[in-house]
Amino acid sequence: MIIEPRIWGFLCTTAHPAGCAANVRAAIAATRRLGTRNDGPTRVLVVGASSGYGLAARITAAFGFGAATLGVFKEKPAKKRKTASAGWYHAAAFQRMADEAGLTSFSLNADAFADATRERAMELIRNQLGGSVDLVIHSLAAPMRTLPATGETLHTVLKPIGKAFHGTTIDTDTDRLEQVSVEPANRQEIDDTVRVMGGEDWQLWIEALAGAGLLADAARTLAFSYLGPELTSPIYRHGTIGRAKAHLEQTARNLSRRCGRDDFARVAVLKSIVTQASAAIPVIPLYLSVVRRVLCERGLEEGAIDQQNRLFRDFLHPEREPAPPVDEAGRVRLDERELSDEVQAACRAIWPRIDNDNLAKLTDYAGYKRTFLNLYGFARDDVDYSVDVDPVVDFEPIVL
Repeated sequence: MIIEPRIWGFLCTTAHPAGCAANVRAAIAATRRLGTRNDGPTRVLVVGASSGYGLAARITAAFGFGAATLGVFKEKPAKKRKTASAGWYHAAAFQRMADEAGLTSFSLNADAFADATRERAMELIRNQLGGSVDLVIHSLAAPMRTLPATGETLHTVLKPIGKAFHGTTIDTDTDRLEQVSVEPANRQEIDDTVRVMGGEDWQLWIEALAGAGLLADAARTLAFSYLGPELTSPIYRHGTIGRAKAHLEQTARNLSRRCGRDDFARVAVLKSIVTQASAAIPVIPLYLSVVRRVLCERGLEEGAIDQQNRLFRDFLHPEREPAPPVDEAGRVRLDERELSDEVQAACRAIWPRIDNDNLAKLTDYAGYKRTFLNLYGFARDDVDYSVDVDPVVDFEPIVL
């Protein structure tokens, strides 16, 4: 079938298998250009491994350090004439390319929040991954979570706290600016968002692994986060998602304290990138269009794979001297280029001038839109989208 993008709001409901494979191939090539090192993690668990930073971390660990990896994700395969999810195609491509490279790789397609998934992952680590892992990455951006103990389903909301938010974003259906208003979250919505997107599930994974003796002596764990600038703070850092990120940071401190090592658990604060999750946050598409232009003009723009290679190579080096810097909250910071005074001053200067007539001129919205389509395997120059393709790919991940 000929597969074309079908965009509905901030979602694309189709994905292209060849385009998604090209995404993975390009990330692997970028990693290989930096060389393969033997001074990093050797057995890595990535929870949330099929897209965005989680996928990039898995690629970096495997193709940058030769690590054996176990990726956990929940993605949908193709059915008849309905394409699979982009994450399914990305995971399939990673598995195939890892196999071709002779790398040990296991893929578990299951609900990362479920107790049974943790048990199956631990079984794989015990029997197939050498008995332990030395790096655990938790990278989930989930709209909902079903609690294993009660069966209750909690939902993430993207809302401000305390007062309504009024701002400007981009309607990606019409490619025009629109005004948005979001009412403040109530207490239940705040609490539920924290339980879905905070550190509770991360802690459950680490406690389970530690209790089963599956963490190597020098193991470390990372969760990914984002702070953002003042331009987005009312809806992000000072909103429900920001409250969840604060809980994530507290969880890192708790885990490190229990382990007795300050560097055991860290939150890595990464730069803003276009992801399926970030596209859903009001104002973020417009901000990404602005900051992308500013960073590109200064040669500072990084994609997910660039950030992960910098994280692994500059911050996870076990014998680096001096030790990699962390901020006053103990967070590893890779957003320093985006949040520099120079870059943010340029963004603030552009922001109030933007209207529908100059959107394309003052921002890199074209680049944002292209990158958004790339997430689903579309708009790549190295893929012929006129070719008839089979939406079903040869991929059999482990399932429960």
